[in-house]
Amino acid sequence: MTGSPPKRVRCVGAVLFDDAGRLLLIRRVNEPGRGRWSVPGGRVEDGETDQRAVIREVAEETGLAVEVTSWLGHVQRDGPDGTVFDIHDYSCRVTGGTLRAGDDADRARWCDAEALATLPIVTGLIEALAGWHCLPR
Repeated sequence: MTGSPPKRVRCVGAVLFDDAGRLLLIRRVNEPGRGRWSVPGGRVEDGETDQRAVIREVAEETGLAVEVTSWLGHVQRDGPDGTVFDIHDYSCRVTGGTLRAGDDADRARWCDAEALATLPIVTGLIEALAGWHCLPR
């Protein structure tokens, strides 16, 4: 007899660039990835669309208002107790707000390729961004 299937949690992430081609990153306060840098994002709440979740998560974590422009792809990451995070990442465009860290982020910053190479990044982010041709300049 096999065990029960893993619990799947739908999540979203936002990939945003400024006019200089720098990628928006936040440093995570909570697990998974506590203390590591990632794109803004999080869990999709009951009854919420991916697009609404992206807009909400970016606002909560960075203070920025965004519009979702396209779906980039998705990855799966293992979580605690056999949970699988099913993460759908979207390209977004900033429409307003002022950059500041909040909610699940203790820092938020625009990051160029040189700075990205020096930061502790969540597992698999660089590979996913490279596969979607979304690395900063």
